[in-house]
Amino acid sequence: MKKTIAFLFYMLLAQSNLLANSNADVILGEWISEPKDGKIVIFKQGDRYYGKITWGKTPGKKDVNNPDTRLRNRELVGSVILKEFVFKGGSWENGTIYDPHSGKTYDCILKVKDNNQKLDIRGFVGMAMFGRTSTWSRN
Repeated sequence: MKKTIAFLFYMLLAQSNLLANSNADVILGEWISEPKDGKIVIFKQGDRYYGKITWGKTPGKKDVNNPDTRLRNRELVGSVILKEFVFKGGSWENGTIYDPHSGKTYDCILKVKDNNQKLDIRGFVGMAMFGRTSTWSRN
């Protein structure tokens, strides 16, 4: 009897881990920025999540505000602006977001909402409570 209960408990635990891992990938796909001036595709490499600009309202726009002068001549389309996110239960954390409008990079937390159709992006310096949230939509 004890073995049966232990086995059932183990199976329940294994299934909850599978569900948690599958929920992590709901963020994958293409998103439209809040001002609707860019599309970003979120992809996974290993256990980390990244986001790359795939379309911009102004074709050929350069990364003129980048603090690295060597990168100011690159086009924004193709730039990876979301880096190193790790799924932690209900959000993607420990990553950064690069803001091409200001040239600054911020710590960031990502959360999906509204039946996985909206993505809240909370950029901040230091503590998340002192940040700003932008909401992207599924494409």
